[in-house]
Amino acid sequence: MNEMKRAAVKMASLSIYKGILNRTVPKAFYRLLWSADRSEEEFLNAWGDFFAVLCERGYSENLTGCITGTALYDENAFSLAAAGGAEDFPETLMSAVERDLQIILDISSITPRQLLTGCPFEEDVLSLRLPEWKTGEPVDALGGDLKANIRKMAEYYRENGCGMYARYRAFIWRDKKIQPVAYPDKTSLADLKGYELQRTLATDNTLSFLQGLPANNCLLYGDRGTGKSSTVKALLNAYYTKGLRMIEMPKESLMDFPLLVDQIAAIPMKFIIFIDDLSFSKQNDTYAALKAVLEGGLAARPENTLIYATSNRRHLVRETFSDREGDEVHRGDTMQESLSLADRFGLSISFTLPDKARFLEIVRLLARQRQLDGYMEELEQGAERWATARGGRSPRCARQYINDAEARIRRGQKLL
Repeated sequence: MNEMKRAAVKMASLSIYKGILNRTVPKAFYRLLWSADRSEEEFLNAWGDFFAVLCERGYSENLTGCITGTALYDENAFSLAAAGGAEDFPETLMSAVERDLQIILDISSITPRQLLTGCPFEEDVLSLRLPEWKTGEPVDALGGDLKANIRKMAEYYRENGCGMYARYRAFIWRDKKIQPVAYPDKTSLADLKGYELQRTLATDNTLSFLQGLPANNCLLYGDRGTGKSSTVKALLNAYYTKGLRMIEMPKESLMDFPLLVDQIAAIPMKFIIFIDDLSFSKQNDTYAALKAVLEGGLAARPENTLIYATSNRRHLVRETFSDREGDEVHRGDTMQESLSLADRFGLSISFTLPDKARFLEIVRLLARQRQLDGYMEELEQGAERWATARGGRSPRCARQYINDAEARIRRGQKLL
């Protein structure tokens, strides 16, 4: 049995970590290993495809790091149990884990030359000068003694979770699936100026949630541009290292909430379901679905989940004077029904537009963060003009102005 066949058989025999064969690079490598038993054309195609995906992932210099890294993000019986805090595991499970990890280390350290030695097409393809990769080094958790590595892997899962929730922090609900966001918004709490009281309320609620203490669903409402959505995103960036993950759910998809929670209820992480710009023109099925989710439905949110929503409206459902003057017999009941949705958020935080003094204070804080202290007088004058031209003061307006002003200053242009 040549090296390629031996490695292929080893990969086929994976059990606990068999899921890595669904990942792009291990899957392409697995296909390459088996191609030696087929035609020369299939072997060459498999070699080229594997090297291409390896380069796309940026691992042409480190195959070992790439394949061992997939074990860090694999979701299996061991990683799920460890992520949930387990410290004692069945002996049979640990034996299988040790065997699988050894196989992963073995096959990821195979060099191109080793694969070609004894290959049925060795002499035929030698003159083709096939592209070659380098093996490199395994990820830190799999470097050194294998038994010690297993302990390090368990610690990694406990601290970072497993599966795609270990690799990503932000997700979106799309096509009835939880899909990762590769490049999430990088807003930090330090980037947000003003509204300290409001952000403290949201932060304290989030920390209580992460610490396993009672916490409430949260509605952040108020004027546009005041930092409601940015606050939620900044909370994720501040606390994802403590096990927080966020799934953005379009309000049009709220009927899918039971499907979503079925996918995360057993995951040992804390999830915030983020609903941005929440409002309704009238009561409908989506409105009723959200009410049931917040309180009273059979498909209630699991303990590892909170809902954070933002809205420009306190009462969420648009109400007109004609609604109040309608001919419904029990009109008061209908009005109370419209107001009851907002009341089901245990925590409601109001964000209102700043007055001139608060607006200029936000401008000054942003300017100091950008090290523009020497231009403060011109910045304050320019900020007022900028806000007037755009119809009002807001933190968003202040940030946009500082972006423009900083660019002008760095280019050597005048502000006024």
